[in-house]
Amino acid sequence: MHIKVLLVDDEKDFVETLAQRLEVREFDVKTALDGDEALGVIQESDVDVVVLDVLMPGKDGIQTLKEIKDLKPLVNVIMLTGNATVDTAIQGMRLGAYDYLMKPTETEVLVEKIISAHKIKAEHEERIRQAEIEGLLKRRGW
Repeated sequence: MHIKVLLVDDEKDFVETLAQRLEVREFDVKTALDGDEALGVIQESDVDVVVLDVLMPGKDGIQTLKEIKDLKPLVNVIMLTGNATVDTAIQGMRLGAYDYLMKPTETEVLVEKIISAHKIKAEHEERIRQAEIEGLLKRRGW
């Protein structure tokens, strides 16, 4: 199974290069150049992990993170920034970001983060499925 990753950054060259690096590693990659485009992709398709730039024109990464979590609470978001401040990192983590990385980041470090973020999402989904099955069985008296 391929992990479905959404890359969101206003730097087109960066997004395209990173997408190629992840696709070579057999990730299923979609890209968006701003927060609104990212939210559209999330509404229209299944996404496991979002790699999200903090500083973007228009809707910034923090606002986009809030809206992603409202739409799909189980999607893990890795925040990326070239000029992180501790305050922004704390704010992002409070809002549910899975992790925070500084740009430029090593591709292998990002790959490890994506895999671990996906694993946690899959575990949450499995627990929800098990709870739904148990609830169904109880309702039927089994």
